Amino acid sequence: MKKTLYPYVMTAFAVVLVLSNTVAVKLCTFGPFTWTAAILLFPVAYILGDVVTEVYGYGGARRIFWVGLAANALMALSYTVAVKLPAVDPAFDQMFGAVLAQVPRIVVASMIGVWCGQFANALVMSRMKVLTRGRWLWMRTISSTLVGETVDTAVFATLGFALVVPWTVIGQMIYSAALFKTLYEATVTPLTYVIVSAMKKYEGEVFDYQVNYSPFARAEGK
Repeated sequence: MKKTLYPYVMTAFAVVLVLSNTVAVKLCTFGPFTWTAAILLFPVAYILGDVVTEVYGYGGARRIFWVGLAANALMALSYTVAVKLPAVDPAFDQMFGAVLAQVPRIVVASMIGVWCGQFANALVMSRMKVLTRGRWLWMRTISSTLVGETVDTAVFATLGFALVVPWTVIGQMIYSAALFKTLYEATVTPLTYVIVSAMKKYEGEVFDYQVNYSPFARAEGK
């Protein structure tokens, strides 16, 4: 029986999300912008989302997104418990907490943002694939990422920082992060083509002519 790559893609997606939220505690400067260290890794989650939707369809992507959300929830819970446990070395415990302590509002905002953004990304990718009859992959990946990243960043910035920073700052966060991540997607489009082509030869592909786009529908797929 032919093995599927689906579980490996699912694992990669969950790992990228968990690592992104872990390194996001560090702020870095990129020219005139200040972003978290996750800015270079997090867009990979949307690239994987595009690949999954292109190969396995919206139903296949839906299951992977829920697994990613569960992985993030487990990460947040694990870090919270670990920080609360009594430590032998108080100095180390202080450093440990400074790095891994989770701010509940930010954690919730991040998970809701990713959830909304990934499903928006997959929906656009799925519908455009049907409308273009599978052509112009570059246009579909860039368009879906622009929508998904904008939704993700807008939800995260609003829920995480409303009434904490000025609305003009939140607007700048949404605009700059969504633009950068979309440009990131456009830059690696040739690599996306290679991965999608290889996976289609191995797995085949799905066209969502009839699919339930509810995030809560029973997941079809592998």
